[in-house]
Amino acid sequence: MASKKYTLLTGILCLLFSSVFSQAQKRAYEDSSVIPAKRMPQHTEFLNGANNFPAKPRNQWEVGIKAGAFTVSGDVPAVFPTPGFGLHVRKALGYVFSLRLEYLYGIGKGLHWRWNQNYGKNTPWVNAGYSAAPAANPDPVFYNYKTKVQDLSLQGIITMSNIRFHKAKTGFNLYGIIGFGGTIFDTKVNALDANDQPYNFASIPQADYKDRKDVKKDLKDLLDDSYESDAENEGPRRPKLFGQTFKPSGTVGAGIAFKLSNKLNLAIEDRITLIKTDLLDGQQWQEHAWGDAVLTRDFDSYNYLTVGLNINLGKKSVEPLWWMNPLDYAYSEIRNPKIMKLPKPVLPDADGDGVTDQFDLEQTPAGVPVDSHGVSRDTDGDGVPDSKDKELVTPTYCQPVDADGVGKCPVPCPDPSCLEGYKKMEDCAAKLGDLPSISFKTGSNALTKDAEAVLATVATKLRNAPECKVVVIGYCSSDKKQQQLSWDHVNKVITYLVEKEGLSADRFIFNYGQEGGDCNTVDLRGAAEGEDGPNTVAPPHPNLRKK
Repeated sequence: MASKKYTLLTGILCLLFSSVFSQAQKRAYEDSSVIPAKRMPQHTEFLNGANNFPAKPRNQWEVGIKAGAFTVSGDVPAVFPTPGFGLHVRKALGYVFSLRLEYLYGIGKGLHWRWNQNYGKNTPWVNAGYSAAPAANPDPVFYNYKTKVQDLSLQGIITMSNIRFHKAKTGFNLYGIIGFGGTIFDTKVNALDANDQPYNFASIPQADYKDRKDVKKDLKDLLDDSYESDAENEGPRRPKLFGQTFKPSGTVGAGIAFKLSNKLNLAIEDRITLIKTDLLDGQQWQEHAWGDAVLTRDFDSYNYLTVGLNINLGKKSVEPLWWMNPLDYAYSEIRNPKIMKLPKPVLPDADGDGVTDQFDLEQTPAGVPVDSHGVSRDTDGDGVPDSKDKELVTPTYCQPVDADGVGKCPVPCPDPSCLEGYKKMEDCAAKLGDLPSISFKTGSNALTKDAEAVLATVATKLRNAPECKVVVIGYCSSDKKQQQLSWDHVNKVITYLVEKEGLSADRFIFNYGQEGGDCNTVDLRGAAEGEDGPNTVAPPHPNLRKK
């Protein structure tokens, strides 16, 4: 039967663990769903850059259950260990301070190992029929007690380890405890045997300190576990709750929690509760050898050492703030800004040609057209920059040119035969010759170093033939992916020649998706006389574009 109970308990714990871990969640500070409505204005201001501080997010509640050892510190030595258990609910008010409401139930026991004979004012023993000093032959007794203690306390928890400067989060949490509340207790003594008669304590000889273990063993054999007699209490002059003595109490303690997940942690803690009474152990009289008894001036207390399981509860909330490092968000924002307002970078451009000094290869006068490297543009390649060239496009057969960029063309001519050479020169396919192909790796749109070197050679030929256009041809169109990749390849080649080599975009004819070629190759050829086409085309399938 017992094994079935343990099996059922194990199953319940496994179910609890699986549900807790499945609900683990990770929330960002900028997530508006975890911001309470009353803090939403601050959150909005923060996102818009009008407030330097983010709003505090809504955080989860913690519910805990714990069990451990409960011990009373009083006039009668305690028997250790005795059981205690508790429940609590906790809520963070900030990253360091939180409030916890805790209920405790503990059972404390005590047994003295020495004779006591001056118990004349300790009513349970006198009422049980023992004869105390100053009688001629007083009966010895061994003080003992069993007390049941309950308290309810409101505690402030001070977290000590979640704010870390060199680590985002920690797997453990150190904290201190201070609180106040109320305690009720009911103390009994074991003064009578099973026949309701006083024990014969005289059968156990008086012992020295070194013999106390033997005395306790003999007492264990002698005593039953009835605890039938009410111990001395505060009487009707003190408040009662549920028929038991009620006293205000204060609590101090410390603990450490080990994080198992964002929802679950294991805690070990120790707390001491101070209470203004000397009757937790049922004994408040100090015995004197001459038979007198006086009140002791010390008060009893109790210690509660526990191991507990804590669960975080709450939807649309971050985990409890005592597990979070408030510096984590600040450091993350510095490292990878998402909300931070950064000033627009200002890059120097001494000559004002639109190319920053970092990349400018020539400091040109104001208004001079330049290429992407900041070098004066020379469209016809005659050696005279466009800003000084009075004949912007001078055919090669009319070069060399004078200082104004004007060539000397062989016109007029006596008959059409003098234009035959010109027509041949105008045939760009013949003039440029066979242009090299550009190869890409399968499925890639990146130019290799070899491909860039080939394009540099092509650019040189185009500068020497400023009147010529080039057809850039990409292949394959059997499906959408191939069509887009063909477009990407052609666009990559033209973009490189324009942006990196400084050629004019209107010198290229965009031609993709052709058949009869390799899908990973782009061919270039000089345009035939009268051949023309667009230098840019919209991508056929933008969502498939290669970056």
